[in-house]
Amino acid sequence: MANRPSNDPRTVAVVGATGAVGEVVLRLLAERDFPVGELRALASERSAGRTVAFAGRDVVVQEARPEAFDGVDFAFFAATGSLSKTLAPEVAKRGGIAIDKSNTWRLNDEVPLVVPEINPDALEKHKGIVACPNCTTIGFVMALEPLHREAGVKSVVVTTLQAVSGSGKPGIEELTRQKAEIDRGEAPTPDFYPIPIADNALPLCESFREDGYSTEEIKLLNETRKIMSAPQMDVSMTCVRVPVPIGHSATLLVETERTISPERAREVLSAFPGVEVMDDPSENVFPTAMDVSGRDEVLVGRVRKDLASDRLWLWQVSDNLRKGAATNAIQIAEEMIRRGLK
Repeated sequence: MANRPSNDPRTVAVVGATGAVGEVVLRLLAERDFPVGELRALASERSAGRTVAFAGRDVVVQEARPEAFDGVDFAFFAATGSLSKTLAPEVAKRGGIAIDKSNTWRLNDEVPLVVPEINPDALEKHKGIVACPNCTTIGFVMALEPLHREAGVKSVVVTTLQAVSGSGKPGIEELTRQKAEIDRGEAPTPDFYPIPIADNALPLCESFREDGYSTEEIKLLNETRKIMSAPQMDVSMTCVRVPVPIGHSATLLVETERTISPERAREVLSAFPGVEVMDDPSENVFPTAMDVSGRDEVLVGRVRKDLASDRLWLWQVSDNLRKGAATNAIQIAEEMIRRGLK
């Protein structure tokens, strides 16, 4: 396996090929010149027979069944957790590697949870399944990790502002429909979200737990600790859904073990792979969701010292469909190829 050429064509499956993230996976496999030999576009039974575009051609979508993974090298799961729970082990059983974007495997002790810029060595311990973190978590840890390496992050308070595409095509479609209703002078009607998202902000991503936290907030806590190998790190969080199509934003208040100045923070952030600093208050330069849409870099700005402590404030934005999902998954496969793991 270790001697297999990196450009040797791989058989690739995309599960959930008709969804918002699946479509981006297909596009980025071509854009990044991933060594795809055979491509299998897979989805649930109701989507079978449709076609998706890949590298200038149409590919017929097949139903995702265990036998569809015979001979597959990499299977990218951009579908429901139930599909990945059932089918990811089938990929591993057949000698392939399942890279899963759902929440199913992220906190499993036997499954690496990987952001390649941060913890690529975790891939060496894979057993056929690799988990891709939540789209919110990825941008968050990409901004935290450089500071953690420099000064040791003790705690962070974060409020996220999350695009509707973070909940897939239904979220995008709901925002589009409600905006049209408002333009017609009608009251926006909720369907997918519990209350209207157009012209609004919902302090709820996914669903509430009995303790009052949302499931999205708990993901942010637990996944951050696992990726950064920091089980004691304090993460206090509120996750908010906003009427933005693409681009998750977050404001962070970071406490470090060793004092770090805003100037040094900008230096270490700028030097970290995949992070770009946009921060010039005198010229009103700071990153926004519009800036990051269609990009793989995590953008950081508004780095400043807290007025009441030695903590740092910063603002972070990332494209939740690209680095938050598809790009990170493909980077995992690229890293595994570089390491001779497939």
